Amino acid sequence: MTAKTTMTASTATPSGWRRFWNNGGWWKALALAVGYWVVYQGIGMLLNLVLGTFKTSGGLFASAQNLLIGQVLPVLLAGGVMLLVAWSFGWLKELFARQPIGGRWWMWIAVIVVLGFNAVRYATVDYAAFGLDVVLLTLFLGVCVGFTEELVCRGFAVQLLRRRGYGEWAVAALSSALFAMLHAGNYIGTTALLPLVVVVVYAFFFGVLMYLTMRVTGSIVWAMVLHATTDPSVLLLTGAIDTQGQAGSPGPLLDVANLANPAVILVGIVLLIFIRGRVGRAHYGLPESKASGPAASVA
Repeated sequence: MTAKTTMTASTATPSGWRRFWNNGGWWKALALAVGYWVVYQGIGMLLNLVLGTFKTSGGLFASAQNLLIGQVLPVLLAGGVMLLVAWSFGWLKELFARQPIGGRWWMWIAVIVVLGFNAVRYATVDYAAFGLDVVLLTLFLGVCVGFTEELVCRGFAVQLLRRRGYGEWAVAALSSALFAMLHAGNYIGTTALLPLVVVVVYAFFFGVLMYLTMRVTGSIVWAMVLHATTDPSVLLLTGAIDTQGQAGSPGPLLDVANLANPAVILVGIVLLIFIRGRVGRAHYGLPESKASGPAASVA
């Protein structure tokens, strides 16, 4: 009887590792995002070293093997690593559970804008410019990216910020800043300042719209799905990553499709202003006295 009671008490007490992360903090969110980026880049360099000879000449989308080695496998494997991290935190169930704070009707604007422009881009893509294998693999890449990047930025980051007591405006802004930072990493080692600024600004406000998607649908899964439909529509239209331009001969809706970036930025700016609410540390069984984020009532 005593042994059973001791084992139960031990099981109920989180380890030091879990207690450290359970307490939250913006710098922990930053460290986790940087850690993910390093793992992703490291896996990419290792795969290129081991499998680089299988690549064909041309760009990333010149062949299925280029895309598989250069993007799909690194994101897929890095996502697997982040799942293991979530398991080590004891957060697997919580990250995919229903959101502890509800949304408002106007948050659906974020979903409609992103989904609408995705549909326009898919209708504009010149699929003949790519092989069927590249198109299908690009769609799968979207699934991998949507899952992994949302897990890091709307999963881990949001959790860590809420657990530290930040209000939802700060949660949305800071998690989106981390998302933008990850995309800025693509330009390390280059001097292309203007493309970097465009990517960072767009990624920040796209992150805001993904946060709103998670809030209004009540689940990170739908943010993952919407994100998963976004990246392939952009990649197949431009034939590159974080690069302007069009691949092949796009359809007549190209001018409309090209309005997506400014539309996301504009809508993101407006909607960010109206974000309110706070989950509160008490939701996680943590003392409110340690909260360092701006206080606000749950909206």
